[in-house]
Amino acid sequence: MADSFHACRQPAAPTPAFALWALVVPLLSSHALAQPSEPPPQRVEEVVVSVPEPRYVAPTTRDRIGRIWAPVLINGKGPYRLVLDTGASRSAVIQRVVDDAGLPLRARPVRLRGVTGSAIVPAVLADTLEFGELVIEKATLPVVADVFGGADGVLGGDGMKNKRIHIEFLKDRISIVRSHGAAAPAGFSTVPFKYGVNRGLRIEVMVGPIRSTALIDSGAQVTVGNLALREALARRRGAQDPYGDAIIGVTEDVQQAVRVRIPSIVAGDLLVKNAEIMFSDLHIFEHWQLVSKPALIIGMDVLRALHTVVIDYRRNELQIKVRR
Repeated sequence: MADSFHACRQPAAPTPAFALWALVVPLLSSHALAQPSEPPPQRVEEVVVSVPEPRYVAPTTRDRIGRIWAPVLINGKGPYRLVLDTGASRSAVIQRVVDDAGLPLRARPVRLRGVTGSAIVPAVLADTLEFGELVIEKATLPVVADVFGGADGVLGGDGMKNKRIHIEFLKDRISIVRSHGAAAPAGFSTVPFKYGVNRGLRIEVMVGPIRSTALIDSGAQVTVGNLALREALARRRGAQDPYGDAIIGVTEDVQQAVRVRIPSIVAGDLLVKNAEIMFSDLHIFEHWQLVSKPALIIGMDVLRALHTVVIDYRRNELQIKVRR
């Protein structure tokens, strides 16, 4: 959908507040995979991996899926192609990586929370994950379904403190280095964000005439709004007529959705025109406590229309360069 809309810089305008999230929290659960009807109580960790997929898409290359693959070494083996996922609290891998790298099983499972549902899944242990200057030691990796369009899992937010992620879409490059707090180069717009547990990389934007909360999610192929946003747009006639679709998440649950073309998304001096987004009552909006207010997940269909995106975790700042 990159060619269905245009991103550009607006004239000077107030920059909205941003917030970033990491989602690994303790959870009391009474769910066992073997006996779902009467599960024994057990304590599990909760991990969010938010990768909404249109049900009809079965991509096999990065070009078709539009997301960013990082070549990551796990225990010195690989590299494995992990989707950079700013919407995930932790990295995760598929079973093929577990077998290839010989990763040992963790004694206790974790609760995996995706956009469409949640499930308790096994987890494995890795001594190291390495990419650029990012080194994650003693990592717990949930083992997830193979729904990544040819990738081997996701590279989540664990280990990103004080790091700087630099993504050049036109050159198909990604780097992760230690942030030294440098200001954005000339030609970049900046938008601050705040970090909050269970809150995501969260920003305030305008969707057409509606003020909304947006979560920047590089692991999501598509942009998805909640029903509160859809209803607000309908009242203001801020969107065209919808048509049906469906979304499948990392837990393989499927939720129905509709596609709607909206006039604009505005974040600071960044303007995205004529965007086509999906709307669905996603499970993850409830988890984020974003059911009753207009909100959306901004995915790669919007992000890849940009020239460069920098996420600086030391400065708590997004640095964005639009295409000319």
